[in-house]
Amino acid sequence: MRRRTFLRNSAIEIATIAGAGLAGLKAEKPEESRSIASATPQESTAGAHPAAPTLRGASIPDPVREPYLLHTGLRSRSISFENPTGAPGQGGKAASALGIGRKGAPNRRIEPGETVGLCDIEGPGMIRHFWMTTSKVPKSLRSIVVRAYWDGQAYPSIECPLGDFMGFAHEKVTAYQSAVHSIGVSRGMNLWLQMPFTKRARITFSNEGDKPVALFYQIDYTLDDKLPHDVGRLHVLFRRENPTTLKQDFELLPERRASGRFIGSIVGIRALTDGWWGEGEIKMYFDGDKEFPSYCGTGTEDYAGLGWGLAQTPYLYNGCSLCENNFYSIYRWYLPDPIYWRKEGRIAIQQIGYKRGSGLVNRSDDWSCATFWYEPVPSAPLPPMPDVAARTADLYSPAISSTNELPKPNAAPSTNAVPKPNDAVH
Repeated sequence: MRRRTFLRNSAIEIATIAGAGLAGLKAEKPEESRSIASATPQESTAGAHPAAPTLRGASIPDPVREPYLLHTGLRSRSISFENPTGAPGQGGKAASALGIGRKGAPNRRIEPGETVGLCDIEGPGMIRHFWMTTSKVPKSLRSIVVRAYWDGQAYPSIECPLGDFMGFAHEKVTAYQSAVHSIGVSRGMNLWLQMPFTKRARITFSNEGDKPVALFYQIDYTLDDKLPHDVGRLHVLFRRENPTTLKQDFELLPERRASGRFIGSIVGIRALTDGWWGEGEIKMYFDGDKEFPSYCGTGTEDYAGLGWGLAQTPYLYNGCSLCENNFYSIYRWYLPDPIYWRKEGRIAIQQIGYKRGSGLVNRSDDWSCATFWYEPVPSAPLPPMPDVAARTADLYSPAISSTNELPKPNAAPSTNAVPKPNDAVH
């Protein structure tokens, strides 16, 4: 019960920080609006609630921290196959063998090569929760692509394979909870980052694989949110280098020439050779940085908020959700400690390992990332995404790896931890 209470309270805190983090990109003048994300942990846990963000003198309602406010001016809506437009009074009208309105259209079969629209909403509004479940096959999860188009842009601001978008690299479903995602053991996938739009939100689901898939989904949102035209819209890209180039940093975020806020990445690594691979430092270049960055980390597992190697240890803002047979999925969410840039930003991570007897060595491994950030529109097109063949090569294989079964009671602790050599640097 104590654990459940902790997780419930943590979830409220998470949603508050994730939503209020947009305030840094909303405010006309920083001094006029204090983002909840700027509150210290002591303020948050002690109950000293920061003032709600304001826009041009009007208070922006905070449904998470202030659940008792009823007259917010917001309208709640939800879209699924049972109500594909989200229109009031139009849900659950399809018929099943049990009659009209009795689970008539909970899902659809999506054929190979088919693209379906998940939503097309007139704003202003805010998508607040995205739930989905579909195939368990890793190749299908990497073949399916989610694309989102904000406010009339002809090209997507989100373009990402489904599994990585929903929080797991290598398309290996592993149950865990973070500040951004929650994934069930049987592929119940949730994304909690807020997605604001001022005029229009359009999201599509494309099955670029060779097998049909069943799709269940739900998008929960509000309408009439008071947003400035330059509010940050959620952007997500997918990159993969298999293998990476020796002595060349892997870019989590190629250069963006606009104001923005880095939220974080789902990073997948498949180690291609023996030895410790995780000494590469994160580098974040802002607003004129050239050869050397403003933000420099100390190691790859350090970037994930861990240390002295990796173990399957997921936390709210950082962690490792997969650590098996040379497959790793790590993440770091910069929600309470925001990363902003004003004019341009670029983020990369070095490809460095450690070899006993030799010290630090350059490495080349299989790296992928789904990177999340906020940026106003119009925004530049995303870099090209790898094609389906490049995306689906060398994925996690159940034939050579452990299954996703729940542990037995009193089972022995996992031995999947990957420590550094005793003589490695930290």
